[in-house]
Amino acid sequence: MSDSHLPFWPSYAPRHLWVPQTSLYYNLEVSAARFPDKPFIVFYDTQVSYRRFKEETEKVAGWLQQACGVGKGDRVLVYMQNSPQFMIAFYGILRAGAVVVPVNPMNLTGELRHYVHDSGAKVAFAAQELYPRMQPLLAEGLERIVVASYSDYLEAPTDLNVPDFVAAPRQPPADAGAVAWADVMASGCSPGPMEAGPDDLAVMPYTSGTTGQPKGCMHTHRTVMYNAVAGGIWVQGSGQPGHVSLAVLPMFHVTGMQYNLNGAIHSGATVVLLPRWDRDAAALLVQRHGVTGMALITAMVIDFMGNPRLDEYDLSSLRSVGGGGAAMPKAVALALERKLGIRYREGYGMSETMAATHSNPPDRPKEQCLGVPLFDVDARVVEPGGTKELAPGETGEIVVNGPQVMLGYWNQPEASGEVFVEIDGKRFLRTGDLAYVDEEGYFFFVDRLKRMINAAGFKVWPAEVEAMLYHHPAVQEACIIAAQDPRRGETVKAVIVLKPGWAGKVTAQEITDWSHANMAAYKVPRIVEFVAALPKSGAGKVMWRTLQDAQKAATPRP
Repeated sequence: MSDSHLPFWPSYAPRHLWVPQTSLYYNLEVSAARFPDKPFIVFYDTQVSYRRFKEETEKVAGWLQQACGVGKGDRVLVYMQNSPQFMIAFYGILRAGAVVVPVNPMNLTGELRHYVHDSGAKVAFAAQELYPRMQPLLAEGLERIVVASYSDYLEAPTDLNVPDFVAAPRQPPADAGAVAWADVMASGCSPGPMEAGPDDLAVMPYTSGTTGQPKGCMHTHRTVMYNAVAGGIWVQGSGQPGHVSLAVLPMFHVTGMQYNLNGAIHSGATVVLLPRWDRDAAALLVQRHGVTGMALITAMVIDFMGNPRLDEYDLSSLRSVGGGGAAMPKAVALALERKLGIRYREGYGMSETMAATHSNPPDRPKEQCLGVPLFDVDARVVEPGGTKELAPGETGEIVVNGPQVMLGYWNQPEASGEVFVEIDGKRFLRTGDLAYVDEEGYFFFVDRLKRMINAAGFKVWPAEVEAMLYHHPAVQEACIIAAQDPRRGETVKAVIVLKPGWAGKVTAQEITDWSHANMAAYKVPRIVEFVAALPKSGAGKVMWRTLQDAQKAATPRP
């Protein structure tokens, strides 16, 4: 790896990062001992102190162990929007010695079935509005579901706009095996001694790929700890107890999880929580609580800066805004710098690396750039499918070696073997992303080797969507490609061959409506094109790249 980026390394940051060799839960024990009365969570003006947070995680852990028999290494699903209960359940599972399996709340029953069966989870936490999607799985592997109503934590009066799904009153579940969150809190259970250590599994986010079915990325307390600490040191001030973050990125995703949960607990910060993006609520919360940092995907920054009421809010407390999801338009980055004096800081990471492996130096970021390798990360651009490192300016595949890289995919030894390669005696992760490095050691994204669509920060895996479309009675063949979208960056397009006799009997809108009923909204094809045949290779494989290139050629350049 080149060291040409080192002259631009933040002056306050060490080159090597020492991280605690403990469990993640120990971070909470330390912060709760140091700052017991400090607000950890602010949820629509209701405050949850570090002391209360720790006490409630212990109640969850005790209930899991005593009522459910959950032990060290068992997997437990968490299926909620950003909420106090998501955060408490996450750390309660860790306290029980078990493994958190965070699930996108947009997933529907068919998608949830895979997570339950693949992970082997017997227990899940689900939000009240999402419970009907998970309830059928009580007869298919799940033994217990804890049902949480967000309104349980609306304890203080607020003038903020509270969405209906958050304000909805508690509706105790009647199904056998379903338990209300309030009953878990009232159970009085206490956990046994903490058994998990740094090399035990802690979190298993799922990611998909070319084979369609999502795979669990095995992360230990040690691999998660690295980025929980790194982010707070890389961005000066964000790793201090005085830091106040606005948490709106979903915590089931590794970026929101690390920045607003694990990283915040490690530093003793305060988290101002929003379950769903609302640009006016975000600006008001910055003003009301002195928010110092926000992690936002590009689409959120565009919406935030496009708010005609933005000048009405006092945003002077903000010190940093960073994220990714898509390249930041230059005009928006300039508006952010002009209005707030903040240079947007883009980064790069994956579920397999528990968030960032690269980030732009805060005092010297480059536009539409992935940044430079973080502490102790060896990142290279090599020949696609090979191991030879390429010269600056040459496009190849990004490979990374670092402390935050996963152990492998859960119960997928073959897939794990394919994604790792040895170079110079080190184990590198093949990212499947094409990039080049400039003369100063900054990485720039070019394209993807793997088929993936980035829709407003949500990663859509075409093979997974195609597999679901084949369940539609009219679909004979389907190919999913990316189409450019001015707000989402990319959106999902389906190119479909209909079965004989279906031409003229099914519309593109009907395909979209069916998809909405059968898959998470971000996966739904927003564009549907019917064709007589799909291009295929001599071996009979669909040539998706041909369709993708044709789509790009037909898209007007901005």
